[in-house]
Amino acid sequence: MTLQTTDTGNEPLFADAKGREVAPPDFGGLSIADTHAHLDMLEEPTLALARAARAGVGLVATVADPSEDASRTYKESDAWREAAGEGAPRVRVLVGVHPHNAKNLTPEVEAELRRLAGHAKTSAIGEIGLDYHYDYSPRDRQREAFRRQLEIAHELDLPAVVHLREAHEDGEAILAEIGVPPAGCILHCYTLGPSPLDRFLAMGCFVSFAGPVTFKKADEIREAAATVPLGRLLTETDCPFMAPEPFRGRANEPALVIFTAARLAETRGEALETFAAETYANALGLLDRERS
Repeated sequence: MTLQTTDTGNEPLFADAKGREVAPPDFGGLSIADTHAHLDMLEEPTLALARAARAGVGLVATVADPSEDASRTYKESDAWREAAGEGAPRVRVLVGVHPHNAKNLTPEVEAELRRLAGHAKTSAIGEIGLDYHYDYSPRDRQREAFRRQLEIAHELDLPAVVHLREAHEDGEAILAEIGVPPAGCILHCYTLGPSPLDRFLAMGCFVSFAGPVTFKKADEIREAAATVPLGRLLTETDCPFMAPEPFRGRANEPALVIFTAARLAETRGEALETFAAETYANALGLLDRERS
C-alpha cells in the first residue's frame, strides 16, 4: 500500500501492494473519526496525519500508557499535527494501563495516570481491560487493574475505553460490579458475534469496530455490527494493526478508517453520509472533550 501526502498529478491517494489504485468511498465531504490509534507506533506520525486529512479523517484518538513512556505522545502530538498541515485531524489522547501491563500498575504509575488524565488533551481512560489470550500479566492483576482504572474513570468523569480478548465474561462482570462510567464506555475493536454484544449494549456501552469487520470471513462480526444502534457505533483503526481490506498485510494508519466505515455502512444498509454524520457525532460527544 502506498499513500501519497501531496497531489503529484497521476499518483493515487490509495493504492494496493501492486500499485493499483483503490478508489476511496465518498462520504459527501463529511468527516470520519479514528477513535483508537497508536500514533507513537507509526514510523511517521506526521505523514500519517497528513494522509488522514486528505482522506477526510477529522479526529484521531491515540493511546498513551503511563506504565510505558506516555510522554512522547503528549509532548509531540501538537508538533505532529502542525507539521501535517492544514486540515490535519484533531488529536485527542486516551491514557491508561493496558491489560498486558497490569502487573505494573504501581502507586507511582497510578499517580502518573491521574496526572495525565488531567491534561487538556486527555479525553478518556484507556485502553484498559482484560486480555486472557496472551496473559502477559496474571489474570488476578488484570482484574484488579481494570477495577481500579474504572473507578478512576468514574472519579474523574471520563469515559473508559475497554479492551477485552477472550475475557468478555469477566469483563462484563467487572463492568456490572463497578458500573459503566457516566461519561461513557467504549468496547474497543469488537471482533465477536451478536452474543455477548447485546449484554454490553444493555449496560449502555458504545461499540467500536476496526479493520476485522472488513475481512472476507468476518460474517459474524458484521452480523454483530448490524445490531448496534447507530447512536452507539464508532469507527477505529487500532493502527498500526489490522489494516482493512484491501490493504491487509500492511501497516494500518488513520487514513484507512474510511474503508472500515464504508464497509460498516454497507453492512447496515445505511447511506454513507448518514453513517458518517452519526458516527462522527458519537465520537465528538465522547472523545472531543476540551478541558483546561
